[in-house]
Amino acid sequence: MNQTELLEEVLILARQAGCAIMGIYEKDFNVEYKADESPVTDADLAAHKVIANGLAHLTPDIPVLSEESADISWDIRQTWTRYWLVDPIDGTKEFIKKNGEFTVNIALIEHGKPILAVVDAPALGVSYLAAEAIGAFKDKGDERIELKVTTKPNKGLIRVVGSRSHPSPDLAEFVKRFDEIEMVSKGSSLKLCLVAEGSADIYPRLGPTCEWDTGAGHAIAEIAGAKVTKLDGSPLVYNTKDEYLNPYFVVSAIEE
Repeated sequence: MNQTELLEEVLILARQAGCAIMGIYEKDFNVEYKADESPVTDADLAAHKVIANGLAHLTPDIPVLSEESADISWDIRQTWTRYWLVDPIDGTKEFIKKNGEFTVNIALIEHGKPILAVVDAPALGVSYLAAEAIGAFKDKGDERIELKVTTKPNKGLIRVVGSRSHPSPDLAEFVKRFDEIEMVSKGSSLKLCLVAEGSADIYPRLGPTCEWDTGAGHAIAEIAGAKVTKLDGSPLVYNTKDEYLNPYFVVSAIEE
């Protein structure tokens, strides 16, 4: 299966998971809390089941790492050269608040780099999809537009993406480097997609995230032409250590 066919199949799968989520979103649902106090709902588990089963059928030879099945030992994971990185619902807090800003995230990682991905926002009726061999796109169901980042100089008004649920004190310090800023608040991996689509210029993530939170949005942004780097300018990479926490990173469409 080539990248074009695989991407379309993953888009269908993400939207199927989105349908399962919306069936629960529109009712009262159960919220539980994990050991790290992060919330998990019936919808996270329902979406995980749809995606895990779908990927096992679609690509039986590629392992799957999902937030809801993350207890895979480093001894096993370090042998992987390709795997699916999945967050069935990114932005569970947004889901619980019912503000619509949550996403289904499916990314194919190869040698530590996300090379194909879908981010679906079922409550907003929009999907983002990208593959290295094809490009990045925003799909509203009845129209699909290609995303190509136009970099801008570091002067004038800079639109900075911030987290709706995780305001960071470090962000205030970071943005002092710009003459003038406009803050853009958004939940979940939609923050990375805003830079990809040109609705924001930079997203500095100066707070904790896990690899499944960022893999799919990372692919969308980078394939669209944004830079995704750690604070020292080196690439953000995946599956290089025992733990799943990312370092701080920046998604940028600003010229250096």
